[in-house]
Amino acid sequence: MKKLVVYYSLTGNTKSLAENISKSLNCDIEEIIDKKNRRGFFGFLAAGRDAFLKRITEIDNIKKDPKNYDMVIIGTPVWAGRITPAIRTYLLNNKDKIKKFAFFTTSGASASDKIVKNLEDILNKKCDSFLNLSTKEIKNTLFKEKLENFLKVIKD
Repeated sequence: MKKLVVYYSLTGNTKSLAENISKSLNCDIEEIIDKKNRRGFFGFLAAGRDAFLKRITEIDNIKKDPKNYDMVIIGTPVWAGRITPAIRTYLLNNKDKIKKFAFFTTSGASASDKIVKNLEDILNKKCDSFLNLSTKEIKNTLFKEKLENFLKVIKD
């Protein structure tokens, strides 16, 4: 089964996890680049507002077409209890090309199942596996068992 890891990361936590997943599965990886500046205090406020309001954003062109993969593994930070505008944009632009998907998030606190439901609604299909890791778990490497369980489900 050919897999693709697609992610957006602002601080590097989601990027680190995406790279770990890609390496573990020996699969392709693509970073989604948001063209809007989300750094600094005002960028932080705008990011939370845009996520909460389920806004889309302008993203760089993607290099890897999701229709060429059997499964897309999507990663995003959680902002204001929602997926990021960059990932929302990617999903809306590619929903007809994604056959199966798994999903992982990084968050300051625990993410709710509402995020998975939101993705399933956007893609109009069921999520094969979901992993949420808090910043604390990532920084203290407390996530290894959770990650292994996530990977077992999506390996085949």
